[in-house]
Amino acid sequence: MDGDFSHEAEEELVSAIKPLTKEAASSEVHAVYDGMHKKFGKKPNIFGLMAHRPDVLAKFLPLYGAIIEGGTVPARYKELAYLKTSKANGCGY
Repeated sequence: MDGDFSHEAEEELVSAIKPLTKEAASSEVHAVYDGMHKKFGKKPNIFGLMAHRPDVLAKFLPLYGAIIEGGTVPARYKELAYLKTSKANGCGY
C-alpha cells in the first residue's frame, strides 16, 4: 500500500480526531493556547490537533516560529500559502 487514503477513509479519520479545547488539553499545553489566543485571537486547529501529543507540539513550535517569524517573505504571503494549500487539499482552515 502506498499510504494514500480514499476520500471516505480521510473523512472517517478527520471525524475521529478533533482539535482539543483548552479545557480538554493537558495542562502542559495551556500556556501554548494562551499564547495563541494572545497572538492570533484564536487557537488555529493545527495546534489543537497537535495537543493530542504535547511532546510533538512542544517540538513543532520552535520550527513554526522560525518559519513564521523569520525570513524575507512577508507574513501575509505565508498566510496565503496556508490558505491555498488547505484549499488544494480539501481541508478547512
